[in-house]
Amino acid sequence: MLTFLSWAMIIVFLALVMWKKLSPFTALIIVPLVFALVGSVMGLYTDQIVQIKKLADPSLVTAWDQFWVLGEFVLAGIKKTSTTGIMLLFAIFFFALMLDAGMFDPITRFMIKIAGGDPLKVVVASAIVAAAVSLNGDGTTTTLITCTAFIPLYKKLNMKMLNLGVVVILMNTIMNLLPWGGPTARVISVLPELTGMDSQILNKLAPGMIVAVIYMLGVSVYLGLKERKRLGVKVISDEELEALLAPANEEEMAIKRPHLFIPNLILTITVVALLMIENTFPSVFLFLLGTVIALMMNYPKLKDQKARLHANSGDAVAVVILVLGAGVFTGLFTSTGMSDALAVSLTKIIPESFGQFWGLVVAVLSAPGTFFLSNDAFYYGVLPVLADAGAVYGWTQMELGVASLLGQAFHLLSPLVAFIYLLLQMTELDMKEWQKESGKWAIGIFVIFVGVAAITGAVPLFK
Repeated sequence: MLTFLSWAMIIVFLALVMWKKLSPFTALIIVPLVFALVGSVMGLYTDQIVQIKKLADPSLVTAWDQFWVLGEFVLAGIKKTSTTGIMLLFAIFFFALMLDAGMFDPITRFMIKIAGGDPLKVVVASAIVAAAVSLNGDGTTTTLITCTAFIPLYKKLNMKMLNLGVVVILMNTIMNLLPWGGPTARVISVLPELTGMDSQILNKLAPGMIVAVIYMLGVSVYLGLKERKRLGVKVISDEELEALLAPANEEEMAIKRPHLFIPNLILTITVVALLMIENTFPSVFLFLLGTVIALMMNYPKLKDQKARLHANSGDAVAVVILVLGAGVFTGLFTSTGMSDALAVSLTKIIPESFGQFWGLVVAVLSAPGTFFLSNDAFYYGVLPVLADAGAVYGWTQMELGVASLLGQAFHLLSPLVAFIYLLLQMTELDMKEWQKESGKWAIGIFVIFVGVAAITGAVPLFK
């Protein structure tokens, strides 16, 4: 029954969000809650209740407990995403303050001069920056930094924001396979034979990643050429440049702090550098402290600080509630057992005759697996089962671990990934349109991953 509920919940959730019947926030909460309530009515959570309440006898579980435990499931999920939500809150405030103070104005001016009003150069530049910033392995940071720097430029040149949303997420998708990124770290931790083999698994993944980055640069050129055809190459004079970058009104001019460009730049570089260096400070602490310093340095008057926080609180709250909503979804989906049930069902639909192609099977399964499930659910729940089955057919854990990462080409397009709501919020994009456009190019990344892994022998096509 849990298997049926899990598949039904995923299908209903995606349908409601993609067809705009519910907002992502309401769907993240109401859909899993409705299906979890069905499980409560059927009394499916006895084992979880016994563990939470530490009961000696399952017969002590009451009908009310089946409903009471849903609150515990929700709380557990929110706890998992609360740190991310708080980090996003202060990260948005920090970069918003840098925008308000005008720190990105000279950077935007320089980039417009280099691009010469050429949309092609702008799209390619945004892809390169996204790839470089993604070296830190964190999608939230990549989104914040890249979008904050490029959105003003895209708006000034009247370029399609969809192109920015596509290149940012797909470049981050590729670079997220680095060993300190989330999915690869999970694979290394869950498969015993891969313990301490960070460099070895990177060597297996690197060729595909390099080819995929080149492919995405090609996609960026294609998208840029389309924009150049639509908009043309603008010859921007100094007067036009100043007009492009001029504040929209006197209020915007009043909050600019051009004389503090260097201190603001040093502060931003310091925060970003510390984010990218391991074993320094938690990102929550860095953005919190950065926000406080930015406020005190740029707006020492209390009334100005209050005004800046109030002006930027709308964007911050909109993203944070989505992250917390994702926590509710994850908590109910995982704690009810629906996540595990879905994982087991995925492994049972594969015929044994596919054993000689098990590496390819795992790669193909990892695409929908990491889209419909969280990375934790797939790599901790599904991968061990797939690895055990593959061992019978002579596949090594290294081969299957690499294979399980190839489907990451689609993972960051999932509505279950919290930071994509930040990307959609900042770029003001529609999720369905963004997923459709990004997914089209993500297919190419997946084909490259599989093809290069087969050519290099990292994941043979058959045994």
